[in-house]
Amino acid sequence: MIRAQLALLPGKPGVYRMLDAKGQVLYVGKAKNLVKRVSSYARSHGLSTRIRRMVRQTVALEIITTHTEVEALLLESNLIKRLKPRFNITLRDDKSFPYILITGDHAWAQIAKHRGARNRQGEYFGPFASAGAVNRTIAALQRAFPLRSCSDSVFESRTRPCLQYQIKRCTAPCVGRIARPDYDALVDEVREFLRGQSQTIQKKLSERMQAASGALDYETAAVYRDRIRALTAIQARQGINTGAVGDADVIAAHQEAGQTCVQVFFFRSGQNFGNRAYFPRHERGVPVGAVLQAFIGQFYADRPPPATVLLSHPVGQEALIAKALEVRAGGKVSIASPSRGARRTLIEHALQNAREALSRRLAESASQRKLLEGVAKLFGLENQPERIEVFDNSHVQGAHAVGSMIVAGPEGFAKNAYRKFNIREPGLEPGDDYGMMREVLTRRFKRLIKDDEDRSRGQWPELVLIDGGAGQLKAALDVFADLGVANVAVASIAKGPDRNAGREEFYLPGRTPFSLEPNDPVLYFLQRLRDEAHHFAIAAHRRKRSAAIGVSPLDVVPGIGAKRKRALLHHFGSAKAVEQAGLADLEKVPGISHAVAQVIYDHFHGSG
Repeated sequence: MIRAQLALLPGKPGVYRMLDAKGQVLYVGKAKNLVKRVSSYARSHGLSTRIRRMVRQTVALEIITTHTEVEALLLESNLIKRLKPRFNITLRDDKSFPYILITGDHAWAQIAKHRGARNRQGEYFGPFASAGAVNRTIAALQRAFPLRSCSDSVFESRTRPCLQYQIKRCTAPCVGRIARPDYDALVDEVREFLRGQSQTIQKKLSERMQAASGALDYETAAVYRDRIRALTAIQARQGINTGAVGDADVIAAHQEAGQTCVQVFFFRSGQNFGNRAYFPRHERGVPVGAVLQAFIGQFYADRPPPATVLLSHPVGQEALIAKALEVRAGGKVSIASPSRGARRTLIEHALQNAREALSRRLAESASQRKLLEGVAKLFGLENQPERIEVFDNSHVQGAHAVGSMIVAGPEGFAKNAYRKFNIREPGLEPGDDYGMMREVLTRRFKRLIKDDEDRSRGQWPELVLIDGGAGQLKAALDVFADLGVANVAVASIAKGPDRNAGREEFYLPGRTPFSLEPNDPVLYFLQRLRDEAHHFAIAAHRRKRSAAIGVSPLDVVPGIGAKRKRALLHHFGSAKAVEQAGLADLEKVPGISHAVAQVIYDHFHGSG
């Protein structure tokens, strides 16, 4: 097939996609010359085992030509990130990074954590490696620069200072406890600090403290002393700091046992904004430089790169990659792999963190594999399960019922595969746990049969674990019999006498219920799975219940907007009272005409 396509391919830059018999994308690649690059797959020698497997499964080839190789590289990165092809090196963590925002759309600026599209007016500082890093920095900044962190609506409604003022984390501009020029000066100082001028700020505060002390104003001097201490605490918490970089990402990779950890440190204005570890998915034997190259393309696919990117290993095509990053950044970007000096010190620090993170992951993986082997032995599976699905329901007397599914495997909980199911079967009696379980499992496996009938995409579980006893197990078996689901083990886990943890009973088809020793590691593992499903179900139920609480019967009355709804509630006191009111009473409400009152009355009482 590939040889037949060669005659049709142009000698231009572009991106090619390898597809299997079901139309699934196996691999995405870019090329400076499409015909030369694709022709390498038609050779019978010189291909790795991984590439030979891919070629065997390829039945179709799609290409997109581009004007330049830089455009091809950008398109390749976007497609890999979106499609996650099986034979590409893929980055599995695509969470956006948080920023610190100093708002500019209110007279009194607010300091806040921000994640997502930067469409609110103000100044953004970051990115930070995690929400925890942002929260810690904001908390420390408020000790040094007591700006408000409350929302605009809370700010406008305050009539007296809040607790933040009492603990000296805010200056209470909401009730006029600070003059506007003094507050603006604090805002400017925060901006200077976040731009890397921490030494300048500390010097100013020290001078003010000395002046206040010299004037015998010891209370004011103590305030400046506390602010200086808070700034020192922020700098100490940032760990490594260096003047060797301004805005830079330090990216280091360490390989061991066929896995790679990529550690990224974020430096902005010479300050350390935290670090994060990534574990890209790839086949064994892929060189560390290739992993880093793929990582860079996907990591910056939807993030603006800084002016400098420092790498632990050369990746090849650095000039091409830098040009692609410049397109995203809108400015100059340099890529380097320093071998000495202060920048190499940063690389070595990141490498040490990568080694430690990968060691922890490998240790956890070994422990996880041992537990999965115990699960396979306990439930009579041929091999250790690669995917376990656990199901649970949550409701209060049948109201706001929600089903949950969590997924676990060799790498722990796969939270991106979790699912919730709003129970919607009209014939179910309130509180029918068996019926809810049947609905959840039916919907789950009907969809699975439709999307992955031949089980080639790795979405089928080897084990289904139900939270419940014999009744829930029978409900699951009935669903599997109706849908023709085979070769999936099913078990249920029920709390034992008095619902004591540690005395759980397990139910399997054709076996009498049994328990495990209270200190059995496999029991602890299964309890964790059950509890995770339970907590996920409760969280979904609470969100659904909270949303329902905020819904008023008046919201669905035609012609009743926010203003009329407010007038009705002020007059009658509650939606229930409005529902029970007579036509004449409704007409007495300010802003409610006879026609509108008739609409409201008919809505609740019927027009006949």
